[in-house]
Amino acid sequence: MIRRKATAQWQGSGKAGKGTLTTQSHVLQETPYSFHSRFEEGEGTNPEELIAAAHAGCFAMKLAFNLQEAGFEAEQLEVSCTIEMKDGTIEASHLKMQAKVPGIDAGRFEALANDAKENCPISRLLNATVSLEYSLQQA
Repeated sequence: MIRRKATAQWQGSGKAGKGTLTTQSHVLQETPYSFHSRFEEGEGTNPEELIAAAHAGCFAMKLAFNLQEAGFEAEQLEVSCTIEMKDGTIEASHLKMQAKVPGIDAGRFEALANDAKENCPISRLLNATVSLEYSLQQA
């Protein structure tokens, strides 16, 4: 079993307060977040931005493993993720990717990419619609 840990600290009210996030790896070390960074354009991070980063990274790695198992290796997978939240609920996660995978045909790539979209751990965690848009360069 793999376990990962992060810690949030918060002081004050929901709107006027502020907090910090620290991850086990210390990549985030008392990184600030607040109402303004979450619901406006304030300085700092926010949970939804971190979910978007986690989803993009998780999907890319799952696809890389899928490609490897099928006998291919990506020269590059560039994935962005946009999280949509409405009324306090994450409703959608949109993955957008530019891929460069030598020697793979479009149908095989689509099947492997869709499997990664459905089965990466973050996709499976989210109770939201997950969409994928991509372009493939076959070298």
